[in-house]
This record gives sequence, C-alpha cells and structure tokens, in this order.
Amino acid sequence: MAISRMTHAAMLAGIVGLALAHTAAQAQDAYPTRPVRMVIPFAAGGPTDIVGRVMGAKMGELLGQTFVIENRTGAGGNIGADAVAKAAGDGYAVLMATVSTHAINPGLYKHMPYDPIRDFIPLGRVGVTPTLLGVTNDLPATDFKSLIALL
Repeated sequence: MAISRMTHAAMLAGIVGLALAHTAAQAQDAYPTRPVRMVIPFAAGGPTDIVGRVMGAKMGELLGQTFVIENRTGAGGNIGADAVAKAAGDGYAVLMATVSTHAINPGLYKHMPYDPIRDFIPLGRVGVTPTLLGVTNDLPATDFKSLIALL
C-alpha cells in the first residue's frame, strides 16, 4: 500500500509522540507539559534541518506543545548529538540523528563525546538518504566489480 510522504510523516510523528508519551507516563506526568527542544546537529536550511522542522511542527501539533528547533552545528554533528546525550533523560531534548552522528562519526573520530548506542533510544526512522560511490571519468572502472578488480 502506498501512502503520501505527508501521511507517512504524520504517522511517524504519531509513533514518536506515543513513544515519548509512554516514557512520560512512567514518570506519572502528562507529557509534554512544556516546550520540547529538538536539536538538529547541522546548519539551518540543510536537509536535516528541513526534515527536523517539519517533524517538530507535526509532533507539536499532535502533542499540543511547541517543539523548539535548536541548530547545534559542528564536528559532523557531534556537538549537537553530545548536547542531547548529556541532557536530562526526560523527553524534553530530542535529537534529529543522522548516519553521521550514529554510524560514520564513531569510525571517523578517535574520541567520541558520546556513545551512539548507550546514550540514545531510537524512536523511529524518519527517512532514508541515498548514498552512492563515484569515480573520475579517467578511471577505467565502470561498475563496482571493475573498481574492486582495479584496486
């Protein structure tokens, strides 16, 4: 069954809302009772920021509370991710995590300020980013198999 991107985003926002509400229910408080800070670890106007703002607006609408977007840039997303990792685990600081913050950076940086597995609870996948491998036209490789043979 195919659904529109907006319907898909709304469904994901609902799932995230329910997950956050479940966490708050354990603390015996109604969630959210104050604005939620959504940290986007990249610059304003980029793809992660755009998706995060759409998600924040929809989650705010569904939960009846403002989601404040905070861009915390630097170190390939590590600065923003670290801010959320060290925030109180009360659901009022959420991270728009990416492949950079949770998969690439741990292999790229010798010393990470956070543990991408231990310090976060994934709420759901928001999107998929295509990745491709390219080479210069001067290289005689025309596909992955010929590149491996050349290497």
